[in-house]
Amino acid sequence: MEKVNTRPDHPLDTLLRTDRIPHIWCPGCGIGTAFSACLMAIQSSGVDLVKTVMVSGIGCSGRGAGYTRLDSYHTTHGRAIPFATGMKLANPELNVVVFSGDGDLFTIGGNHFIHAARRNMDMTVVCVNNFTYGMTGGQASATTPCLAKTTTTPAGNPDPPFNLPLLAYASGATYIARWTILHTRDLTKSIEEAIRRRGFSFIEVLAPCPTGYGRRNKEKPLDTLKIYQNCTVIKNGAHPADVVMDFGKNITLGIFTDQERPTFADMYEKTCRPKEK
Repeated sequence: MEKVNTRPDHPLDTLLRTDRIPHIWCPGCGIGTAFSACLMAIQSSGVDLVKTVMVSGIGCSGRGAGYTRLDSYHTTHGRAIPFATGMKLANPELNVVVFSGDGDLFTIGGNHFIHAARRNMDMTVVCVNNFTYGMTGGQASATTPCLAKTTTTPAGNPDPPFNLPLLAYASGATYIARWTILHTRDLTKSIEEAIRRRGFSFIEVLAPCPTGYGRRNKEKPLDTLKIYQNCTVIKNGAHPADVVMDFGKNITLGIFTDQERPTFADMYEKTCRPKEK
């Protein structure tokens, strides 16, 4: 008897390497939702997929590049943005999307982030912020809430976390937004807007990590989602300095910055190309 495929086509099948599914993300992890939103945004943005590339670093979120049926690059830890920068400079026609986590992009790769934003490199950076190093051992990251427990801060994290939208704003990013995985439609629309525009765009995605972060902080599986539901306020246009990230009490979401200024390529053409006589 001929075997009949009863599996319906998935709307993202053209963008997924289905031979690599199932993925490695834990039950309750928010990365899959953030990844799906990113792929849906790429698909609906209308960009040429042949000229679209996804770049990631090391970590749970960094595995996203390996699951997408685009030209993709899984780079060394903390180095997703410089790899993406090199690609954009070598081929300015590319649509470059960086998809990685808070540990990779900010704790190890923070210096690369601020300089790419300062130069206004034409790329979209999606940071899945789950407040910890998930894959590499559950260590504290630059976004781990103060007093939270991790493998490197078993008595509680003594350091204050970065306000990522404010850091992006101070560095020169021209599009800045923050959403949670519960705000999937807003997140998808925001990534789509970022992909269509020129300049350095940054979207922070708050996502739970029940295995690495939640377990050590005695959180129940749905506790983080309840926080996203009950403690978030959307304030589009809020100044990044006023954006709140008091985890468990008050979290500001929205699109905070959307402005135009010359990209690195614009300035390079203006200052470095030899002028015709």
